[in-house]
Amino acid sequence: MRLGRDPYLPAFPVRLPIPDLRPWLEGNRLPGVWSFDAPLPGPHVALVSLIHGNEIAGALLLARWLREGLRPLRGRLTFIFGNLAAFARFDPADPTISRFVDEDLNRVWDDRMLAGTRRSTELERARALRPLMDEVDVLLDLHSMLWPSDPLIIAGQAAESRALGLRLGTPPLVVADHGHQTGRRLIDSPAFAERPALLVEGGPHWEETTLETLERCATTLLQEYGLIPPAPAPVTPGRLAEVTRTVIAGTHAFTFVEQFRGGTVIPRRNTLLALDGDQEIRTPHDDCLLIMPSPRALRGHTAIRLARYV
Repeated sequence: MRLGRDPYLPAFPVRLPIPDLRPWLEGNRLPGVWSFDAPLPGPHVALVSLIHGNEIAGALLLARWLREGLRPLRGRLTFIFGNLAAFARFDPADPTISRFVDEDLNRVWDDRMLAGTRRSTELERARALRPLMDEVDVLLDLHSMLWPSDPLIIAGQAAESRALGLRLGTPPLVVADHGHQTGRRLIDSPAFAERPALLVEGGPHWEETTLETLERCATTLLQEYGLIPPAPAPVTPGRLAEVTRTVIAGTHAFTFVEQFRGGTVIPRRNTLLALDGDQEIRTPHDDCLLIMPSPRALRGHTAIRLARYV
């Protein structure tokens, strides 16, 4: 049964074309997975799109590169269209409803969960993709955002991932965080405990500027590892911020006191940000950087991450 549009969400215009993935559904490695070897040795770099079925900008980029015949100069290059089942439900008249089918594909990358007996559309897809992840040397997961926020790279806790994000510099903000309480992301998978894995949030889901940001980030990554010709000019390094507090909504009444934008810096400690039932959420320190505030956070889900620049 198809759910109706959430009446509490604003209407979000879809300004990107819907990617035509029909030529790419079969894959040459797995359904929706294309992998190409170069004649010269080098790292295996994987670019992932559609971990969320309504985040179409990354899929547009990978589909175009496949159509153009992009091949690596060295190593191996893999393109992954993640949640094809959710994407098949994408409707520009109701674009938020197809984020997933049964559960968030970016919360299931725990090996114990994947080895378990519970079944869902997303778990089955993750189980199919998990062996491939053991072969990948460098991962870039292409995402976009529902609520207003500056683009950013999420590097998790691994030092190598942080360093890579800073070298890419596109987007310039690199966030080191501890993941989500509700489940393990792909970049936090045990497969990448000692290998670099980044998640890039390119901007609003369905805007042309988001596609441009994702393309710049992915291009810089491929240049960094020599899979495509080098950049004509040096890259300006990014800036690192460490999450100091992850705010989990404790009630369904979580409400920000104003419409905060991700990337905003609140100069003063103890500034009121939100009310969570009777609890006040305040900045824990001066120069507090707001990371991806979610005005519709459900109880038990991340409402905002608070960070400081390093």
